[in-house]
Amino acid sequence: QVQLAESGGGSVQAGGSLRLSCKASGRTFSKYTMGWFRQAAGKEREFVAAISWSGASTYYSDSVKGRFTISRDNAKNTVYLQMNSLKPEDTAVYYCGQSSRWGPSNNNARTYNAWGQGTQVTVSS
Repeated sequence: QVQLAESGGGSVQAGGSLRLSCKASGRTFSKYTMGWFRQAAGKEREFVAAISWSGASTYYSDSVKGRFTISRDNAKNTVYLQMNSLKPEDTAVYYCGQSSRWGPSNNNARTYNAWGQGTQVTVSS
């Protein structure tokens, strides 16, 4: 049974930066794809970024490409999301997820079989 714990959320003004972390425990972290999703109030959960088990491959939603960077440290069982040039529309609860797959379907939340509890990010204008 895997456990995922996000941290690093908070409140920031537009144009600012935050770094989210997600620490995993319970199964071999380096074998799994990791992803970040977000859910704004009243909206569905949406894909943000994903990273392959080795960290060699990443991809992003168009809305965050060029501003956010996903990375991982398998020695620390942790995946990160560096968020720069934040906008008010980035306000949401951010979740990390773990998947046994790697491919285009990783932008679909249904391909993930474990989730953290989420961390709130609020960007004010």
